[in-house]
Amino acid sequence: MSSTWKNRLSLSLFGQSHGAAIGVTLDGVPPGEYVDMPALNAFLQRRAPGRFPWATPRKEADMPEFLSGIVNEKTCGAPITAIIRNTNTRPADYENIKKIPRPGHADYAAHVKYGGHADISGGGHFSGRLTAALCIAGGICLQILEKRGIFIGAHVASAGTVHDDLFSGTDINPAMLKNLKSMDIPTINPQASSLIAEEINRSRLDNDSVGGVVECAAIGLPAGLGAPMFGGMENQIAGLVFAIPAVKGIEFGAGFNSAVKRGSENNDPFILKDGKILTETNNHGGILGGITSGMPLIFRAAVKPTPSIGVPQQSVDLDKHEPATLTVKGRHDPCIVPRVVPCFEAVLAIAILDAIIEGEIVC
Repeated sequence: MSSTWKNRLSLSLFGQSHGAAIGVTLDGVPPGEYVDMPALNAFLQRRAPGRFPWATPRKEADMPEFLSGIVNEKTCGAPITAIIRNTNTRPADYENIKKIPRPGHADYAAHVKYGGHADISGGGHFSGRLTAALCIAGGICLQILEKRGIFIGAHVASAGTVHDDLFSGTDINPAMLKNLKSMDIPTINPQASSLIAEEINRSRLDNDSVGGVVECAAIGLPAGLGAPMFGGMENQIAGLVFAIPAVKGIEFGAGFNSAVKRGSENNDPFILKDGKILTETNNHGGILGGITSGMPLIFRAAVKPTPSIGVPQQSVDLDKHEPATLTVKGRHDPCIVPRVVPCFEAVLAIAILDAIIEGEIVC
């Protein structure tokens, strides 16, 4: 099914943006793993709505209710199922888009796919609201990985025309990743954070939106995770990344910049350091042949501008079958990039834990 991802771990998302609740079922997690609930809630709050002037004013507590899989704060081997109740819904805001689809949104495609029966309030099942449930699963996986010395973090590499510094391919430490998690707009260069906030606010004042790029990294990975061809780490990560609405592209390591280099420039020389085989540079982003190399795993993902904007847009009236102008109402982020940062950490954690459970390597 489309809302289920399955390998050694199985992940299912359910619910709609303005329905009674959204939720997740995560199966295959090893038993006996301690889940720090305050830490999980803190992780979820990083993507929760209504916390910043540049985010949607919709306020939701986003407190998970666990229905199964965790007993006395430890995983018990049963499928982990949790829900987040939607408490601040306003479906009336979406009356005008039931017959006039939003440009750039899934409204029209969903209308055709489901014969006009799709729930479009707040985006329904296509909404970024579902990433809150995704973060429950990913937040648990992050905790399990940290106990094994694997740390994951991400930052806003760009928003609109403002750019942050990028991760060093060879020098990332846990303290740096932890610091990023403490920032409202996580950036490596502190000055970039305020410039990005200004860029987002300008688009908000114009009733418009901006997109951006998120860069995510994992450190502490052993060499040997993953597999060639369809089982590659890039494949698994990309499949999960595109479950995050608004993602339009992904690259690993040097990514598309590799296409303009010569092999002598792009190849990463192998070196010995403290008895370990590493690479001098990291254009490969920590993955060779679909398998981890032991270097930091780094990817970047492009996030499109929020399609729900207050600027009048050309569309079509599906009932009358004639041109129509749409002005979107409701509460929307002028830029979702800062709030989506933990979502990328979540999906990377799921992919890595899945590879570890697969038993190709023992950490």
